[in-house]
Amino acid sequence: MKELAKRQAPGVTPPFNAKQQYVSTTGAHAFKAPGPDDQRGPCPGLNAMANHGYMPHNGVGSINDFITGTQAAFGMGPDLASFLAVYGAVFDGDLKSYSIGGPVASLSSLGGLLGEPYGLSGSHNKYEGDVSPIRGDLYQYGNDYLSQISQFTALYELGQQNGNSVDLNVLTNYRVTRFQESVSKNPYFFNAPFSGVVASPAAWSFIYRFMANKSAEHPEGLLTGDVLKSFYAMSGDYPNFKYSPGQEKFPDNWYKRNPVDAYTIPYLSVDAQAMALPHPQFFAVGGNTGQVNTFTGINPANLTGGVYTDGNILQGNNLICYGLELSLQEAPDFLSGLYSDVNSAQDALGTAINEATGALGCPKLNAINKGQFKQDFAKYPGYSKLKTGGTY
Repeated sequence: MKELAKRQAPGVTPPFNAKQQYVSTTGAHAFKAPGPDDQRGPCPGLNAMANHGYMPHNGVGSINDFITGTQAAFGMGPDLASFLAVYGAVFDGDLKSYSIGGPVASLSSLGGLLGEPYGLSGSHNKYEGDVSPIRGDLYQYGNDYLSQISQFTALYELGQQNGNSVDLNVLTNYRVTRFQESVSKNPYFFNAPFSGVVASPAAWSFIYRFMANKSAEHPEGLLTGDVLKSFYAMSGDYPNFKYSPGQEKFPDNWYKRNPVDAYTIPYLSVDAQAMALPHPQFFAVGGNTGQVNTFTGINPANLTGGVYTDGNILQGNNLICYGLELSLQEAPDFLSGLYSDVNSAQDALGTAINEATGALGCPKLNAINKGQFKQDFAKYPGYSKLKTGGTY
């Protein structure tokens, strides 16, 4: 563990081993386009995994499929892979599996599912959220799973201005732009505890941390415009790109993270904090109140009884801790619309989150101010008007 932590220290160059890090795009892993009954959704990495046989081609995977697939295809750490797989199965599936796209019939009766699981495409505010790098805000565009060419073009352009390299600085600067766009264009913009504070920094950092091609020259990875186009199913030349939904691909001659440099939950915590330190709006739970440019944040101290405050939220791992623990406290409200018996789902989620927060050394949040929570969240239509299936 000490060696892993050392490899993940800022400024430390990871090793490169071509044999260990090569990701095949031939044979069993040759690209195969999705058919009409196959699920594809908002995550380009998962779509590419399904298209190349690193998870079931139909886009519906078990918890183990997601864990083994993300490790094999991207070099995700087992702790992060396990947590995200369980979280997805709880909120987007049937506690055992979930769809990377829309609803699918479940074979499980755990928890008394209230209808078909909605899948990742129906997980707005639970998993998927506003301020996506490439996807549009749900209320603004009517869907949260299709890429917007204008947003892709803007990110591509920034990478070209940076020497054909999309790195964390480029992504952080563009995230500032996208956050302000949501504030100024989406009256239902809502920055939720998990999708905003945990999943959003993950979505932004994953672009570089996972998509960048590793090599002896660039062991930490280089994300060029052509590699970005491949992962986002874009073709054509700048600025006349064409988007082919569901056609996301691993580039040929592409190399993932080294096993000793796996991307873990603590690694994500470091990235999230680095992004938020100069841009505190990123960790503000809250949203617009029905009109554009009305963003109002919630005081973390009032909500958590002083466990988390504006003064300590960027200390240590507290930012990710805050999002994780707050999402666990709000979970019963979400889960009651998905299961007739929320106990099994709550237990699975609690175990996953407690393992993560325990490893991070999080302050213990035993309860939130429920009255404050309901009072504060009611004023955000992006939260209060959202239907169970992730639509308005």
